[in-house]
Amino acid sequence: MRVVLGVTGCIGAYKAAEILRLLQKRGVDVFPVMTAHAQKFLTALTLEKLSGHAVVTDLFQDHDVSIEHISLARASDLLLVAPATANILAKFAHGVADDFLSTLYLSTTTPVLVAPAMNVEMWKHPATQASVAILRARGVGIVEPESGYLACGEEGEGRLADPEKIVEAAVSILARTRSLAGRKVLVTAGPTVEDLDAVRFISNRSSGKMGYEIAIEARNRGAEVTLVSGPTSLELPSGVDYVAVRSAAEMADAVLSRFASVEAVVMAAAVSDYRPAETAEGKIKKDGRSLALSLVPTTDILKTLGERKKYQILVGFAAESSDLKKNAAKKLREKRLDLIVANQITGPDSAFGSNSNRVLFLSESEEEELPLLSKREVAARLWDRIEQKLGAARAHA
Repeated sequence: MRVVLGVTGCIGAYKAAEILRLLQKRGVDVFPVMTAHAQKFLTALTLEKLSGHAVVTDLFQDHDVSIEHISLARASDLLLVAPATANILAKFAHGVADDFLSTLYLSTTTPVLVAPAMNVEMWKHPATQASVAILRARGVGIVEPESGYLACGEEGEGRLADPEKIVEAAVSILARTRSLAGRKVLVTAGPTVEDLDAVRFISNRSSGKMGYEIAIEARNRGAEVTLVSGPTSLELPSGVDYVAVRSAAEMADAVLSRFASVEAVVMAAAVSDYRPAETAEGKIKKDGRSLALSLVPTTDILKTLGERKKYQILVGFAAESSDLKKNAAKKLREKRLDLIVANQITGPDSAFGSNSNRVLFLSESEEEELPLLSKREVAARLWDRIEQKLGAARAHA
């Protein structure tokens, strides 16, 4: 395993040497990259002697600048930046590439993990939090800073996380990095939209966040991912085959036409159950009278997949307002699913649009109720489960 360790300029830079050593004890080959400011706190020579590799410190040092950042990015399994200053977080978030590390980030297709460290007010500043939110949305892992006594003499959040914790997060990502290599999977996300006329439609409150996290996690594990998504405001994840759809009919066509070529399908989209029987041309004019809508059922994509599946692992979602386990178990049986992810949509911490979720994993043989987790962690635990089922399916093939 090969990790690029990026070090930026703050007092926590001295801990990079310990992080490097801890990674080496886990069998990781570490390639250090330092910013100019990082070298004010820690010498490049230190990391060079510890790692056994020349430390890249300058975009214009003795290497071919046209390809060095590309080759290093492609040769690594993880880009870890520890410590990560507010400055580098902002550069990463907004695509600024004015030194080797920021240029390397833009060239990296493997997972990225950052461990921020800074003054408490810098960490809490809306600009920094906006940068962190952007990076999270792109699939970058964040090892949150810890609270305590800071180098500036103040106390609060901002201290670099414990090196052991950072390394555990890195190793966990590395363990998953290639676990789905060679697998083709399909994920659906977001709502579908059913048009009433040229300006009006019916839809639902799905943000698409859960489905996008599931697609990103599969990509990070090395899978070939197709993401079929209804309209969302989310940033498109890189490294996936993105298929934009609008209606339930379009989603059905996109999913069913690709089903035979994939090994797993995760239907996280909130597909409309009904559509207008007719779509008016132009805009329906208001005339003071009541308007009655006739709705007809849409294609039950999940049920159709269950009827057609041969070797595929099929995962569905159940968003329920009551009788969570009962309704989820019923859907599991009727749709011939291998696993269902059920969540209570009435909870304040797991409602539509939330960044967290509290779910129940249910299959024919077992169930697991998860505590409140980020949607990213839910996605990781879901793929852990799916990988076990993929392994069992391949063993019996």
